[in-house]
Amino acid sequence: MLGLCDSINWFLELIRGVHNSFARSSPFIDEGTRAATEDDDLYHFIAYTPINGILYEIDGLQPSPISHGRCTEEEFPEKVIPVLQRRIERYPTTEIRFNLLAMVQDLRIRATEIGDVEMVAREDEKRKMWIWENELRRHNFVGFAHEILKRAVASKLRDGKYDEWIGEAKQKAQDRMDERRKARGEKEDIASP
Repeated sequence: MLGLCDSINWFLELIRGVHNSFARSSPFIDEGTRAATEDDDLYHFIAYTPINGILYEIDGLQPSPISHGRCTEEEFPEKVIPVLQRRIERYPTTEIRFNLLAMVQDLRIRATEIGDVEMVAREDEKRKMWIWENELRRHNFVGFAHEILKRAVASKLRDGKYDEWIGEAKQKAQDRMDERRKARGEKEDIASP
């Protein structure tokens, strides 16, 4: 049994590492950061899986996996439903922020087995996009945006068009605000800046 616990703990650490790798990096320090309390909304993943004939709940906020009794791979769909229902019942009936995600075999394997070349190509393309999207999620664009803005302003200052550029931006903003007011049926602001 110790080997199983070690394997599960290794797996939990792997999941935790991948999960935390998606945390947004920020160049700003929030001095108001505090530890979460019971009243806070915490978003995290909980996995349910049969391992060696036992249904386990794997929750990174718990010190170890939680056993929910005997369960074979074949029984899993039926046995996990009441466990999920009990979990959801802990929350108010108005709570709707739950997602259920099924981990399934890689669809490329099944597509290859049946000879569906188009599906294999679609799945390969999806994975390329996932890699790109995940890299974007991990990257902090504040420095990039700052550098672009600095260069745009420097360019307008060199050309002597800075004041004109700012004036155009103010006018566009005012036009958008006037359009919104008109759409809501409000009167236009006579003393526009």
